[in-house]
Amino acid sequence: MHGHVIAGAALLVAIVGPLLLGFAGLMHARRARSAAAAPPWDWKLTIRSTLLYVLAFNLTFFIQELFLVLPKAFTPGLRPTLFHNNHQWEGTHPLASLFQGTGALATVLTSAGCLWWLKRGSGTSGNARLLLIWMAYCGIFMALPQVAIGAISASSDLGMAMTYLQLGNTTRLVAAMVALAALPPIALWLTGPLLALADSPDRIATPGARTRFVFLVATLPVLLGTVLIIPFRVPREWIEVVLLPAWVAVLGVTWMQAGAWRFDGVRASGNRAGSVAKPLAAVLLLLFVFQCVLRPGIAFH
Repeated sequence: MHGHVIAGAALLVAIVGPLLLGFAGLMHARRARSAAAAPPWDWKLTIRSTLLYVLAFNLTFFIQELFLVLPKAFTPGLRPTLFHNNHQWEGTHPLASLFQGTGALATVLTSAGCLWWLKRGSGTSGNARLLLIWMAYCGIFMALPQVAIGAISASSDLGMAMTYLQLGNTTRLVAAMVALAALPPIALWLTGPLLALADSPDRIATPGARTRFVFLVATLPVLLGTVLIIPFRVPREWIEVVLLPAWVAVLGVTWMQAGAWRFDGVRASGNRAGSVAKPLAAVLLLLFVFQCVLRPGIAFH
């Protein structure tokens, strides 16, 4: 019964809610005042955002797996190994199940740090601010859905941790509802800093302009980035390769896209043009590390 409730809530968060908010934006845009056409689009910003999203996703995933491994590495009787797309361990210890929750905890804390940094206004370059936005985004949307999955599946990472903590069905249900309810406001909060990257007020002056800006700086880069993430995760079962990047993409960027029209008070900060070469080099270097260093496995024992 709880599984059906959680599945229904997930459907509301992933599909129904963004559709209703987007429809409200469409109605509002029809009544909005006209404005001068936005300047020609700089596609370098879309490319930079795509590369930085790929970088942020994979760094966040690495943080998750690293902090799944480290507690086990210091636990007698456990011999963990870190891979580019997973981790495993040999031996037994009662705490092993609890430590299946430390990866999600680490990504949430990383995201909180990036959110705090963004709120302080740090990250002066366009690339730095974009990376902070995507690190905050990936940390939350990689971790919180696992709470809902853990409430349904005892064999999942957080499901094992919940079992160790002896959480009952009602507690699991409440935790899942809270986690799912937190996703839309976090996504919408991140939409503000994203719109502030605009290099001129005309780009975000109207509901339609803001919707277009978010599509070109967030939605399109996330969709393209989800495809580019695949080489970091193979070889593995395709459901494992695709499922995590897909839910991280869908659960957040749909709310950002649907709610962009609402942010009429954002001030364009003048996006300081960042380099495409640096994010590209960072992505290629990380791919090399994943496939040539981590893929064979690094034993933490």
